[in-house]
Amino acid sequence: MVTPLTLRLYSEQVNRLFLQQTRSISFDNRLCLSKLFLPTVIHPKDAPKNDKLCNSQRLMIEKGLMKHAGPGTYHILPFAWRAVEKLTKLIDEQMAMVGAQKMVMPTLGAASLWKKSDRWDIMDTELYKLNDRHGVEHCLSPTHEEAITSLVAADINLSYRNLPIRLYQISQKFRDEQRPRFGLLRTREFLMKDLYTFDTSVESAMLTYEAVCEAYTRLFDKLNVQYVKVQGSTGAIGGSTSHEYHLLSTLGEDDIYTCDCGYGANVETIEYGKQPQCTKGKSKEDCAMKLTKGIEVGHAFYLGKKYSEIFKTQFTNDQKQKQLVEMGCYGLGVTRILAGAIEVLSSETEIRWPSLIAPYQICVILPQQGSKEDSLMSTCLSLHDKLMLDNHQLKGEIVMDDRQNLSIGKRLKNACCLGYPMVVVCGRDLLKDIPHFEVHLLNSGKKMSLTMEEVVHQASQLEGVL
Repeated sequence: MVTPLTLRLYSEQVNRLFLQQTRSISFDNRLCLSKLFLPTVIHPKDAPKNDKLCNSQRLMIEKGLMKHAGPGTYHILPFAWRAVEKLTKLIDEQMAMVGAQKMVMPTLGAASLWKKSDRWDIMDTELYKLNDRHGVEHCLSPTHEEAITSLVAADINLSYRNLPIRLYQISQKFRDEQRPRFGLLRTREFLMKDLYTFDTSVESAMLTYEAVCEAYTRLFDKLNVQYVKVQGSTGAIGGSTSHEYHLLSTLGEDDIYTCDCGYGANVETIEYGKQPQCTKGKSKEDCAMKLTKGIEVGHAFYLGKKYSEIFKTQFTNDQKQKQLVEMGCYGLGVTRILAGAIEVLSSETEIRWPSLIAPYQICVILPQQGSKEDSLMSTCLSLHDKLMLDNHQLKGEIVMDDRQNLSIGKRLKNACCLGYPMVVVCGRDLLKDIPHFEVHLLNSGKKMSLTMEEVVHQASQLEGVL
C-alpha cells in the first residue's frame, strides 16, 4: 500500500538524485547572483574632504551600483545600468507619444557655434574647453541648442509642411562643476535626455510645450515618486517660459514654493520679480504657500526665436515667405532621476527603486547547502522556470541567489538591501505537504507564504520594461 510517507520518501530520493545532477552542471540558462558583478564596500571613502556622502550616494557605492572614478565622475556598474536602460526605454516611449525622433549629436562642440550665441563667454567656467591638434577650439557639450539649431538651419528646403519637428537624444553631457557632490546628483559627467522642437508659430510652439510637459508628468507618474512641477528660471538657456520638475527632498539644492492648489515656483523666479500666483484665484493671504526643497530632474523651456534668429533657422510658410521657426528645449537628467529616486524612496540601509526600473524584479533565494530543504532543489528550480514561462514580461528579470554556503537570513538581508520588488525564499515552508515559499514584497512591506501557483500569480502583477 502506498502511503503519504512512502510518497514523501520517494519524492525526497528523486530530488536528491536531481540535486546531484544539477550540482554537476552549471545554471547556465538561469541568472545566478554569484555571477553578477557587485563589488560591495563597507565604508566608502570617495567623498571630498569635509563633504558628507548623501544617502543615495553611500548606498549606491556600498551595494555595488557605482564606483567613484574621479572628482565628479563615477563608473555606473551593471546592476545600476540595467535601471538606467529601463528608465531610458520609458523616456523613449514618452518621446514617441509626442512624435519626437531620436538621434545623436557629437559631444565635441565647435567653439564657433558657442561664440556665435555668446554662450562661450557666458558659460565660461562651466565649459570644458580644449584645442585640437590644429589649434581649433572646442568644448565638451553640456547642452546642444547651438548644434541642433544650426543643423536644422542647413535644411534650405524646410517648409511649414515639415513642421513641427521634434528631435531628441539621450547622451553624455559634461559640465565643469565647481563643487561636484552627492554622487550622481551633481557630477561633471552625466546622462541627459534633451529634446529640441521647431514650430511655425507661437501658438503651435505652446501646444508642443504643453504636450511635452504632459509627457513628463506621465513619466513621473509611472515612476510613482513624489514630484512637483513649478515655474522655473530660464537661466543660461534663455527663453521666456520655463517649468521645472522636482523630486521633493531635504537634500535638494533648489528652494521652491508650492501651494495646495497645484501652483509652484522656484524661488529664483520670485527673486527676478515674478510673484506667486495661485491658480485657483486665491489671494496671496489665503494661498497656502509652503517653502520646501527639491531635486531638479526635468526642465522645459520655450525659447521662441532666441536661437533661430542667431542661426537664421527659417522655413517657407504657406505664403511662400521665409519665416523664423519658434523653438523649445526640454531636458531630463536621466542619471539624476535614478539617484534622486533612490534618495527619496530608500531607508538608511536598504535601497528602494521605482518598481518599473528596478534592475531585476525577482530574487529567488535557494536553500542553504546541507539543509533539509536543499533536497528539494528541483522544486526551487521548477518555480524559477515556471515564473519565466508563465510571465513573459519577466524574461531576464529573475535572479537566483545561489550562494548556498551563506545562511538564508544573510541572503535575505542582502536582497532587501538591493531592493528587488519581490523576494522569494526557498526555506522551511518547502517541507510542508504542499510546498510553500516565503514571499516578501519589499515596496509594500508585505510577507506571505504561498504555493508555487500563488507565487506565479503574484509575480504576474510585476511589470517588465526591457
